[in-house]
Amino acid sequence: LPLTCAFCRIAFLLVTSFNEMVKAQKQKQICSYIIAPFVAGQLDFCLKHLDVFTPVLLGFNPVHMARSEPMQDCSFHFKDVAERMIAEQRHKKAFVLNPVLGAEAISGSSRMKGGSATKIILESILLAGHEAAFRGKRVTPECISAWITASEMVYETTYSHSDELAALIHQAGESLQMKAHVYYIGWQTLGIIGLTDASECVPTFGADFDDIRGFINNGFREMKNKEGDLSFLGPEFVIGHKDFVDTILPSLSQNDMMLFLFTVNDDLHEVTALADQVRRRTSNLHAIAHDLEKFTIPETVCNMFGTVLHITWSFSSEEVNSRQRWELSTKWCLNAISTGAHVLKGKVYMNYMIDLRVTNSKLYRRAINILQRFTGCSKGECERALLRAIYSTDDLSEDMTSADVWKHTDAANRRDQVRTRLFIFTIC
Repeated sequence: LPLTCAFCRIAFLLVTSFNEMVKAQKQKQICSYIIAPFVAGQLDFCLKHLDVFTPVLLGFNPVHMARSEPMQDCSFHFKDVAERMIAEQRHKKAFVLNPVLGAEAISGSSRMKGGSATKIILESILLAGHEAAFRGKRVTPECISAWITASEMVYETTYSHSDELAALIHQAGESLQMKAHVYYIGWQTLGIIGLTDASECVPTFGADFDDIRGFINNGFREMKNKEGDLSFLGPEFVIGHKDFVDTILPSLSQNDMMLFLFTVNDDLHEVTALADQVRRRTSNLHAIAHDLEKFTIPETVCNMFGTVLHITWSFSSEEVNSRQRWELSTKWCLNAISTGAHVLKGKVYMNYMIDLRVTNSKLYRRAINILQRFTGCSKGECERALLRAIYSTDDLSEDMTSADVWKHTDAANRRDQVRTRLFIFTIC
């Protein structure tokens, strides 16, 4: 079951999670992921081979709003593909899932509501397949609806701990304001969620990769990615707990925030041993911990941390239910913490990301819209100001102004400081 969607990090998480469930049933692991930089190309290929594939396009905007601008080395644009998907949907050979969720809390930051909805939708689809294939259960629309509705309980349970969440946001914000760091130390799939949340801060808030970083037990062995250990590629790919102990812990300061992410099903001896090492360096140590009413985390473990967002869940203790809910809850918590911290640092103004990096066509258009919003200048004036910043010149050539958007973003990617925060001051 290949997964191709704009939220490929969520697809990776779900593939890892569901393959573990399949493995527990002593069945062949059949889920795979595709990290697709060119979603339209993947869908186009599937549409040409409908005897083999049933393509599904997942998004959160109406098809008529899809972009029709040229793409690099491609004879068609995304709107073409989306409209072909709609045509095949009439024959049930392809499907477009695009519920409208409403505006994001931070304008354009689809990692929050969009990412969460992606997880809920894909998880429900995979869970239906798992229950039917490996547990022999009859899956009805009512069952699927119940799984989706259960997410509302996760939401209510998670945000009932708003005081602890607010304290963690405040602490993370203080660390970033002092030019210190936030480190997520996670176990199993909660570690993947920590890595995902940290990685999203770079393009969303213009953060440096080490402002917020994630680490996972056993490193790439726990990730189970196809490529294996990638730590040789550089410091951005050093993600194991041992790596943290070897490279980060010796220089850890009191201003750095540590946030452990674990559940009652994890190795609590390992959790406490690592927490004890960290406490020798700093008291700025906190946790998000999940357990069950009949299977709780010992109080002695929780007492090792300052602020503990400790959630005891009341519903089914079956692994198929608890693990997915712990993941979604942790995702919401970390999204709130990293977003709130960057708001406190000054990376957001009036719910707009004002320090985003112009790394693709979506962010290129978003940068122009932000400039229009805060300067009152025309779209053309804002785009020219953006291009002057990208090409570091006040005299734009015809080749520059007539080039495709992908050429502009390619040029912007080669520069360190092409961000919307700078552009606002170049116009007025």
